[in-house]
Amino acid sequence: MLWLVATGFFMQTLDSTIVNTALPAMATSLGELPLRMQSVVIAYSLTMAVMIPVSGWLADKLGTRRVFLGAILVFTVGSLLCASAHTLNQLVLARIVQGVGGAMLLPVGRLAVLRTFPAERYLPALSFVAIPGLIGPLIGPTLGGWLVQIASWHWIFLINVPVGVVGCIATAIFMPDSRNPDTPKFDVPGYLLLVTGMLTISLALDGRAELGIPQATVLVMLIVSLAAFVAYGLHAARTPRPIFSLDLFKIHTFCVGLLGNLFARIGSGAMPYLIPLLLQVALGYTPFEAGLMMLPVAAAGMFSKRLVTYLITRHGYRRVLTTNTVLVGLMMASFTLSTPAEPLWLRIVQLAVFGSVNSMQFTAMNTLTLKDLGMGGASSGNSLFSLVQMLSMSLGVTVAGALLTTFTGLIHHATGSSVIPAFHATFVCVGIITAASSWIFAQLSDDVRRTAKKTDPSERA
Repeated sequence: MLWLVATGFFMQTLDSTIVNTALPAMATSLGELPLRMQSVVIAYSLTMAVMIPVSGWLADKLGTRRVFLGAILVFTVGSLLCASAHTLNQLVLARIVQGVGGAMLLPVGRLAVLRTFPAERYLPALSFVAIPGLIGPLIGPTLGGWLVQIASWHWIFLINVPVGVVGCIATAIFMPDSRNPDTPKFDVPGYLLLVTGMLTISLALDGRAELGIPQATVLVMLIVSLAAFVAYGLHAARTPRPIFSLDLFKIHTFCVGLLGNLFARIGSGAMPYLIPLLLQVALGYTPFEAGLMMLPVAAAGMFSKRLVTYLITRHGYRRVLTTNTVLVGLMMASFTLSTPAEPLWLRIVQLAVFGSVNSMQFTAMNTLTLKDLGMGGASSGNSLFSLVQMLSMSLGVTVAGALLTTFTGLIHHATGSSVIPAFHATFVCVGIITAASSWIFAQLSDDVRRTAKKTDPSERA
């Protein structure tokens, strides 16, 4: 079952990393500007965020096997539609179809693991699933750049088809079918409030830079987004079975982990979009060369997965997360060193260190958030966690695109220089956002910080 879940993660990570590397080639083919292609990434991740609450309910109602199989099938069909797109609007619509399938892959797969393994075995199980899933980003950028150069960008989506076929067959044969016989009626009003909040905040942040929405309209959408989220909180407080119960926030580790994920992942979600653009648009790399430069990020991330388990056991969640979050922010800001004159060895080391600390951040945040949910809140809490992950990734690309467009306009208008200073300013901003989120993890209580040590008899002795 772990390998089945890893297959779903592989499809999703392969697609996202290939797309990021191929954005400049897509822009040239579709007659668009490379720095205005963020809608291709945002459409996918935002659709996933919107559909995740439905996927959790469907998994409870129809069973994990049927929903996971349907997710792989829809994702594969969406890939075929992306390959046949001839305009940016068509590509964005096809990415939305992909997002519907991807929305069910991640949370349903994680839910199957959560229901199969006890709490004390969940951390190594999740790490095992994550390591095969890292094969996608390990080969994705290089494979994407290679396909773009020898063929066309369309093949970066067609590559998903054989993986999808194998995944469907394996899921039908081997996936356990767990479901909740007491699944309540779907909370339609609460869902609509959440969707309204997510869509309006994304449009407000991205609309000014990419769509040219007037500033007054952006302000109105931000207010509508805030009102929708507040209204959902009031709705959930008086509804017997809301889509996401507010009781989840009474779990200290879940509350801190969820909020930390929301803000820390904004910066982490921006980097896979920014780095390939920097290498190709500002530093003159070819798509294949840019893909090769992403190998140190993925490889270092894969090897650090096992290290974070040891660090958490040794030092606890609080110390690991507060320190590592600052390190991730500093490594993001360090990309201000990226210039054509930067030595190649320094660039490779920089990418590898970033990949290592970023990977440890993901694993620590994920296990902290889910470790104390238990069977009762597994489905709802897991779906809310996946929603926040996808929303923050969408916001990360949205914020990065808006910052990059703003700084490009300001710097070019003032000096007429290259876009490299605009990239530098953007990296500093996303680094500050990430490092500042360490204050959230600093709120972890002492007993959570020492939990791992208390469970080890040799440590107590």
